[in-house]
Amino acid sequence: MKTIVFKNGYFGKEPVIRLEFPFNFQLNELVKTYPECHWDPKQKVWRVPHTEDQLNDLLGFFKGKVGLDYSQLHLLKPIPSNPELPPLTEVIAWEINNFEDWMRNKRYSENTIKTYKESVAIFIRFLENKPLGEIDIADFEKFNTEYIIKRSYIASFQNQVVNAVKLFFQNRQLRKLDIELIYRPKRPKTLPNVLSKEEVKAILEVHGNIKHRSMLSLIYACGLRRSEVLNLKPIDVDSKRGILLIRQSKGKKDRKTPLCGTLVELLRQYYVACKPYTWFFEGQNKGEQYSAESLQNVLKQALRKSGIQKPVTLHRLRHNYATHLLESGTDLRYIQELLGHNSSKTTEIYTHVSTKSLQNIKSPFEDL
Repeated sequence: MKTIVFKNGYFGKEPVIRLEFPFNFQLNELVKTYPECHWDPKQKVWRVPHTEDQLNDLLGFFKGKVGLDYSQLHLLKPIPSNPELPPLTEVIAWEINNFEDWMRNKRYSENTIKTYKESVAIFIRFLENKPLGEIDIADFEKFNTEYIIKRSYIASFQNQVVNAVKLFFQNRQLRKLDIELIYRPKRPKTLPNVLSKEEVKAILEVHGNIKHRSMLSLIYACGLRRSEVLNLKPIDVDSKRGILLIRQSKGKKDRKTPLCGTLVELLRQYYVACKPYTWFFEGQNKGEQYSAESLQNVLKQALRKSGIQKPVTLHRLRHNYATHLLESGTDLRYIQELLGHNSSKTTEIYTHVSTKSLQNIKSPFEDL
């Protein structure tokens, strides 16, 4: 009997149970049917939220169907839950609130504000509200060793705290802690998963619903992020000029991207059929923005219907757009502009996944 090994892990700041097993089609299909199970494309593993009752539910669900090994699993708590740490004093809470106001005035995103505020609070609570003027790198060393490493928190959380603490002390204490020089962990470098054009076509055309087909097609055809699709308004689609305007996306930037004739025709059919009013893609109620979760489900349904087994996310459709552009000969500088990347280094990852140049390399094995 095949065996699933349960292990601890994190998705963002939330603890999860990793379901690890050598790839097996039948077992993979069984795992998919567990209601709370999700595929993590970065770590290439199935995961479920780690709650107090989750293990019992998993055991009950898989009992008699597959072997289970949970000897390596131990109960974890979400990172924000730290009742063992003392609460903030009024003085430090006031400083953090001022830091929050400063970030909001500088137009940081609400997600960044929330994350940085929580990270700074955890760091100072760990130090038992030590006066800000007395905190130095040695305190971060203690926090790193006794809090982050001891609790096996992932590298992204450590990087997050480094960024937050650095910015907080620059803003509130007008001094710089060079903690990133010592405690900035290396992030694993993974390559985006690339689909063939035939696989992309199968995913985009499998939906009979024209709204679903239009959303997925727009993501791939224009290399859009999920939020960029959801925030589109009818006025942003200039079908006569074949231009799509993406407003205030990541980095608070506007950009334009071309619309090909085939896509324009598909979007016209969608517009006539659905008559969107406020948002270009609306939910069940008129004027209601389509939800991110519903869009993710649209992709999941397409993958299931098309039979594509590769790990695919909405963002990976954007990756495939860039890779296919590069393979067709588009200059990397144009791809950078189309994707809205600030740095060419971000765009250069696609040179590692493009197969066009690799296929032209002759192996010395052929000369043997």
